[in-house]
Amino acid sequence: MKLAEALLERKHLQSEIEQLRHRLCRVAQIQEGDEPVEDPHELLKELELKIRQLQGIIVKINRTNTQAKLADGRTLMEAIAERDMLMLRCTAWRELANAARPERDRYNRREIKFVLTVNSRAVQQEADRFAKQLRELDTQIQAKNWEVELL
Repeated sequence: MKLAEALLERKHLQSEIEQLRHRLCRVAQIQEGDEPVEDPHELLKELELKIRQLQGIIVKINRTNTQAKLADGRTLMEAIAERDMLMLRCTAWRELANAARPERDRYNRREIKFVLTVNSRAVQQEADRFAKQLRELDTQIQAKNWEVELL
């Protein structure tokens, strides 16, 4: 199984677990004298099975991510951590750029005037630079995911 397939399986298991949790909550209480639509004990057994399966696949994915290397020598784990930090930077810089855009909401000269403390254009350019790095790194990670066999 390729790493990318395992990642898809992980996502599927996470979705199934979420659905089981919702189904369990719906049958946790019923009106006296009624029968639950589904047996909560059977749902709990199924939930436990899915959680064990998810744990197993996460261990395999993590093991693979620490062993597989990109062309530049970084492990997938290191590249994923870097990708996550690029996402944080990109989001923060974009938020700052948006907050630093001048607004024209003064009606007369007596109202309080606000001044910008950062150059919105420069901050946006930096955000764009981070976004480009993020796209390039994510492409490398995705390509490797389809090459590497799950350990």
